[in-house]
Amino acid sequence: MSFQEKRNIVSLITTLLILPLYCMYVFQRYQERSFNSADELSFWGAFILILIPVSIAAKIIIHIVFSTINTIATKEKEPSITDEFDKVIGLKATRNSHYVFMIGFLLSMVPLVMNMPPYVMFIILIASGFVSEVVGTVTQLYLYRRGV
Repeated sequence: MSFQEKRNIVSLITTLLILPLYCMYVFQRYQERSFNSADELSFWGAFILILIPVSIAAKIIIHIVFSTINTIATKEKEPSITDEFDKVIGLKATRNSHYVFMIGFLLSMVPLVMNMPPYVMFIILIASGFVSEVVGTVTQLYLYRRGV
C-alpha cells in the first residue's frame, strides 16, 4: 500500500470521527437551551464557523502523528514531490467532491422554499459537506488503486 493510500485512509477515518463527535458534543448543548428564531440562526452559524477550524486543527494533528508513526514503522519518508498522477487524481477527487456538495447545496434550499424550519437547511448543508469530503477521499483511494 502506497503512502498516498495510507494517507487517504487516515483522512477518511479522521473525517468519519470528527464530525460525529463534534455533532454529539454540540447537540447535547443544543438540547439544553431554548431558542427563538434569531438565536437558532446564530447557533447554526456558530456551529459551522467553529466546525471548520476544529476540523482543520484535528486533521493537521492527526496527519502529523500519522506521518511520524509511518516514518518510524516503515522507515519511509513522506514523498515531497507530487507527480502528474497525483495531480490528476487530486483534480478528479476535487471535481467529484464539488459535484456532491453542489447537489447538497441545492437540496438544502428546498426546505426554505417549503417553509420548513431553518435548521433543516443547515443540517442538509452540513451533511452535504461531510458527504462531499468522504466522496473526495474515497475517489482518491479508488483512483490510486485502479489508476486514472
